[in-house]
Amino acid sequence: MHWIALFLFGFAALFWLSYGTRVVWSAVRLPKLRDISPANDASCPRVSILFAARDEEEKLPEALETLLALDYPNFEIVAADDRSKDATRQILHANAARDSRLRIVNIEELPAGWLGKPHALQKAFEASDGEWLLFTDADVHLHPETLRRGIALVQERKLDHLTLMCRLVMETFWEKAALTFFAMGLFLLADPSGLEDLRSKSYVGVGAFQLVRRPAYEAAGTHCKLALEVVDDMRLARNLKLAGFRSTMGLATEFVSVRWHSGVGNIVRGVTKNFFAAANYSLLTVAAQSAGLFFTSALPFLALPFLHGAALIVAAVAAGTAIALEGIVAVLMETSPIYALAHPLGALLFIYMLLRSTAVTMWQGGVTWRDTFYSLDELRRGRV
Repeated sequence: MHWIALFLFGFAALFWLSYGTRVVWSAVRLPKLRDISPANDASCPRVSILFAARDEEEKLPEALETLLALDYPNFEIVAADDRSKDATRQILHANAARDSRLRIVNIEELPAGWLGKPHALQKAFEASDGEWLLFTDADVHLHPETLRRGIALVQERKLDHLTLMCRLVMETFWEKAALTFFAMGLFLLADPSGLEDLRSKSYVGVGAFQLVRRPAYEAAGTHCKLALEVVDDMRLARNLKLAGFRSTMGLATEFVSVRWHSGVGNIVRGVTKNFFAAANYSLLTVAAQSAGLFFTSALPFLALPFLHGAALIVAAVAAGTAIALEGIVAVLMETSPIYALAHPLGALLFIYMLLRSTAVTMWQGGVTWRDTFYSLDELRRGRV
């Protein structure tokens, strides 16, 4: 038993000391939008800002106000109203009447073979004319200089795609514990060290901000290739990387923010459709991810009171390194590093959300998203 404990906790310690440290160090070195000088007017190509909105009357007005207030000389906003039943359409059209830079695409029906959001974004793209496309969401707030700095960054690094890590507005303890761990998990999944290396398989896409050169987006298949992708933001980034286009992530917590979900209960419910999809609807992948999370991020903490000798030292190294690394991620996310002490709680909650997403999707035989049901067989056939 002693040797088994040494092996398990040795693996966890090695994971955090090697891969975890490399990932977090790479995240720290990602370009920071605050360090990028805004592009001057002559260097600003036309940008089309595209987003889909369905029943967003609560969050849309403030978010839309920040888009219309962008300090950028040449942009349009194309908003796709995706069959909203609330006041979303009226809000959009009232703003469009006051500002000609905003145009509306009204969607009345969802064709077969499409999820609502990818279809709406595709229609918004088809109505746009920008040299660059900015995909965002209907609840995202942008600082006035975000677009100028984003364009300057893609020009400086000769990129085809830029996604930005935004500030998640968090209020409760459980929100901060869950979302700080979530950010840590995103970095571990993406491996920022390889994002700009065309030989690497690393990629990442954050739905709040994805700036894409139009020819690259078209060459990668547009959202037509993502018609049945629940995690379309990540898959768009992957398609661009596979097509040979240059991509990276920037840190922009001062410039892009979103109140993703209010309360941990809404976070859990909100990712029900996503987590099993991100695992490619594979039970084997879910099992591997759950086991990996448990053995690296929960078990070393749970076992500490029962260990002694070398096993205690190795488990303590694993736990301490995990906390230290998540503390750094917390600072990047503009959250107190003290929430890194909740690392094992975040891990257990993440495992629960993954297993719940899998169980609910399997039980329902598919995913219900914005009042529309999509069968699991259909979603699996639509994977790219």
